[in-house]
Amino acid sequence: MTGAKATATAKDTAPIVLKDADIREPLFLYLEERYGKVRFIEEKVTGKARADVVMVLPDKLCGIEIKSDADTYVRLADQVKYYDKYYDENYIVAGSKHAMHVAKHVPEYWGIITVELIKGRVDFYRVREAHPNPKAKLKQKLSLLWKSELAHIQAKNGMPKYTNKNKKFIGEKLIEKVPAEVLHEAISEELFERDYTLL
Repeated sequence: MTGAKATATAKDTAPIVLKDADIREPLFLYLEERYGKVRFIEEKVTGKARADVVMVLPDKLCGIEIKSDADTYVRLADQVKYYDKYYDENYIVAGSKHAMHVAKHVPEYWGIITVELIKGRVDFYRVREAHPNPKAKLKQKLSLLWKSELAHIQAKNGMPKYTNKNKKFIGEKLIEKVPAEVLHEAISEELFERDYTLL
């Protein structure tokens, strides 16, 4: 009887491991409260990596990598490399298992948000704000858009259609002809309006 009771007590006091699926919805609510107008695109192919979440804001895109308590750092170096090519800012959201040492695994300009379960509620703490990503490339960011979305931006800026040209060519022409700050806002606008049911 004593042994059974001891086992139950140990089980009850074992730390709860937060997994990726436990974190996403509360994270989205947390970020919506902070930023207001926002859209989340999940599992976005980013070069040879996949961004857990892309947060679309009116003037920028933020990459968000989630490292839950069940995750390791094995692929993080490669993920950081690709996030840095595409997104204006980046955040890592780290479970309590990683909280003490996650800063060693991401650049100083990455933001850090920690997550833990407190009294049955998923709680977030912003350890470090993200700063503008010095490695971000506008041509890579433009490549995230569909060709039809690039066409909308071309039309709004009075540019030719370049019907037979590929996305790379169109992106280069947009960078050449349209001010960067206008393009950043235009990219966000297209992603806010993106309709995945058209695929």
